[in-house]
Amino acid sequence: MRPIRRGASPITTDFTDYKKAKPYLVSRIGSGWFETIHIASYCSYCERPIPTNLAVEHLQPKGLEVEHIKPYAHLEGKWENFLLGCVNCNSSKSDKDVVISEMLLPDRDNTFIAYKYTEDGKVKIADNLTNSPVIKEKAITTLALVGLDKKLAQCLDENSRAIALERVTQRKNAWLTALSVKADIENEPTSEGVKRGAIRTALAVGFFSIWMTVFISDVAMRNRLIDAFAGTRTSGCFDPVTTLPVSPAPNPDALPDGGKL
Repeated sequence: MRPIRRGASPITTDFTDYKKAKPYLVSRIGSGWFETIHIASYCSYCERPIPTNLAVEHLQPKGLEVEHIKPYAHLEGKWENFLLGCVNCNSSKSDKDVVISEMLLPDRDNTFIAYKYTEDGKVKIADNLTNSPVIKEKAITTLALVGLDKKLAQCLDENSRAIALERVTQRKNAWLTALSVKADIENEPTSEGVKRGAIRTALAVGFFSIWMTVFISDVAMRNRLIDAFAGTRTSGCFDPVTTLPVSPAPNPDALPDGGKL
């Protein structure tokens, strides 16, 4: 899950219509840029490129109702409560309560450290969290929130199964594409054109964390990836020299309950 920095609100008040925040969010945290060209937009949770139906997503749900009271209604237009979500992640998250202190979130924690992506298309809890049971539980809770922990056997109907299959297949294909691109670079290590093409392909395919994993030993390419996906470099979650993840996250905007990982 790619860590991002949203930055200060582009307006001086809350948004009266939260949907109008979308272009700002896409530009700051949801875009892939090849030089000056916008290639794709991404879900803040599953990292997929979403050509249509990418929505302004409320971290703490505006629709949650407890005993006829909506506890987060006052956050409906709050910039700090916005991320970007695809239909699948939004559907899974729905109006579930989000207690920020009990989860790892990409706008305030280094969520890249929390998960590992495997060739078979799965998203798993990172091995390094084994000795951190409190953080591990937060990572598990976050995956469950957006349904990235679902096994195919747990899907109850044909539509849910199709969604799960689609996500797994897309991650597997992204992994294979990244491996192919890595081989091209290794065959022509001095070719700037091949490297530029690699970044363009990565932006089109999406799944930042998969590309960062495949290029684990190529610091130069990892730095290019960090720069190409909007809002990643400014999060401060990657060392600019080594590209290793920084923990705890710097949380430069001092968001509440930030820097848990």
